[in-house]
Amino acid sequence: MSGKLALIAGGGALPVSVAARCEAEGRPVFVIRLAGFADPHLAHYPGIDAGMAEIGKIMSAMKKADCKAVCLAGTVNRPDFKTLKPDLKGAMVLPGIIAAATKGDDALLRKILSLFEAEGYAVEGADDILGGETLPSGALGKVQPTDEQLADLRKALFVAGKTGELDIGQGAVVCDGLVLAVEAQEGTDAMLMRVAGLPGDLRGSASARKGALGKAPKPIQDLRVDMPVMGARTIEMAAAAGLAGVGGVTGRLIVMDRPSLIEAADRLGLYVWGEDQ
Repeated sequence: MSGKLALIAGGGALPVSVAARCEAEGRPVFVIRLAGFADPHLAHYPGIDAGMAEIGKIMSAMKKADCKAVCLAGTVNRPDFKTLKPDLKGAMVLPGIIAAATKGDDALLRKILSLFEAEGYAVEGADDILGGETLPSGALGKVQPTDEQLADLRKALFVAGKTGELDIGQGAVVCDGLVLAVEAQEGTDAMLMRVAGLPGDLRGSASARKGALGKAPKPIQDLRVDMPVMGARTIEMAAAAGLAGVGGVTGRLIVMDRPSLIEAADRLGLYVWGEDQ
């Protein structure tokens, strides 16, 4: 990784962490703040505000800023393509983007990445920039899962992998061997809210936790973008759903603000587990 980084920032904490890491390491960063998604804190950095379909504006700004690499980070909801307002470059590439979108989210992301690679930019993953902030093997925190709890987590990861093969989502919740929820377009938070609303006899509670959230990357996805992410908020919502723990595939899940995540897990009595695969 070298040269100025163009950070195309969607929502959530991940782009903020990427920009902060660049700043801490003295690496110049230019932030393209996607309208309606990017965190207001990113206004602190040099950059521009741009709509999703303003491809020409984005490319021109990156060239003028002398960027050498690009990173796509953060959440972006799939748009209603009919409502987008593309610039000239955007209008030229939008038909290809729409065609890719009909094949699934991963095809859409690969198409977008190809636009930047065609212009000579190196594509960097957020996990590479953050360096070592992926889920380690075993327990992260003081809570150790039981064999029964690990069985639920492993099934959740298996289910997440199978739905990922169909480009559906990256997560699943399993309790006592029963699949309670599968993540789709709504995202992890909304899925956990659904679980929290299920009858009490299907899930755990604060006094008797059981069940697990498993997050796994889609087998077909480009891990330079859209690698699964987990933070303290994930722990809080898993706890509200009565779960005993959360986990993912070792090295293939970004851990946001590790100290805060561990503090939340230890305080609420949840395990966090990295499963070797």
